[in-house]
Amino acid sequence: MPIVVAVNKVDKEGANPDKIRQQLTEYNLVAEEYGGDTMFVEVSAKQRMGIDDLLEAVLLTADASLDLRANPDKDARGVAIEANLDKGRGAVATVLVQSGTLRVGDAIVAGTAHGRVRAMFDEHGTAVTEAGPARPVLVLGLASVPSAGDTFLVAPDERTARQIAEKREAAERAALLAKRRKRISLEDFTQALQQGKVETLNLVLKGDVSGAVEALEDALLKIDVGEEVQLRVIHRGVGAITQNDVNLATVDNAVIIGFNVKFGERVEELADREGVEVKFYSVIYQAIDDVEAALKGMLKPEYEEAQLGTAEIREIFRSSKFGNIAGSIVRSGEIRRNAKARVLRDGNVVGDNLTVESLKRFKDDATEVREGYECGIGLGSFNDLQVGDTIETWEMREKPRS
Repeated sequence: MPIVVAVNKVDKEGANPDKIRQQLTEYNLVAEEYGGDTMFVEVSAKQRMGIDDLLEAVLLTADASLDLRANPDKDARGVAIEANLDKGRGAVATVLVQSGTLRVGDAIVAGTAHGRVRAMFDEHGTAVTEAGPARPVLVLGLASVPSAGDTFLVAPDERTARQIAEKREAAERAALLAKRRKRISLEDFTQALQQGKVETLNLVLKGDVSGAVEALEDALLKIDVGEEVQLRVIHRGVGAITQNDVNLATVDNAVIIGFNVKFGERVEELADREGVEVKFYSVIYQAIDDVEAALKGMLKPEYEEAQLGTAEIREIFRSSKFGNIAGSIVRSGEIRRNAKARVLRDGNVVGDNLTVESLKRFKDDATEVREGYECGIGLGSFNDLQVGDTIETWEMREKPRS
């Protein structure tokens, strides 16, 4: 694919377009000035500088690198660039004719949508009766909203168009079901049992235009917080949130995300009644952040060891009732009763996974003793204590997910 590079913001103080040219050589985009074949055009969108040069560069590159010829004397074929659901006009699709000629009255299929072209408008909103190759037009008359990037073609009649659309829809539905169904092999079964259940967050995405929904889905599926949880988009569509969306979310225990759309008629009451969570966004990054936070919340907590304090043994007291009691002075932090403990001798662990079962200040019981104070520490049945040993206490704290 031939590329033209527009270097923007050249009007800003300190702008260095040559640095951009050098950096892009890493991606095999070598400027013509450096002996390459990529056209670089310096522009400023704010000051409207270099716009004519950019258009000229695009046309020159297209003429030199692409064979942009098409036969206008046949049924039209092309691609749906964008589509949305208009309140007054129904399903509206912006299509680009790539070959043939599209006329008002033609029966067309665009992805899984079909219909008859009732009206067409050019980029200025003027009604047109036909569109030849390389002509973008707004098409009215489709029964449903196609996806951005779907190919369209003209069918002999409306019945044939409907049959083609139904076959495509059935194939897409089968692919979606296969994607939703989680398969596991016998080889992975034992491993899955050992790892525990994998948590899944199911989503239903609805947006105002097809391209926005696809962009949101791509961004959400790139979120990676580990193998313990996974994200699955069970349905996506264009237009207001409908009863079918709520019913689907109820069955699959999914969350509905609405991007620049609202509830359809009487749908909000159904969602409240079924307990389906519906979240609305107008900024894509807010949706991504919330979903990522939800996925992190589904992760099993990770714990790390946190040291509470250390105490040096000064004297050993023998007790027939409590075993050996370590007369100690707290060197750092604090010693708490019932905290986990280990005994260190010359830097080596001689007793681990112990518990501070008794803690006294003189003859009185204490719940904690701070740095610089003396205390008596009882470690239950562990009696291998010597003067000079260090008692280290610790606890397990939940580790925040990054």
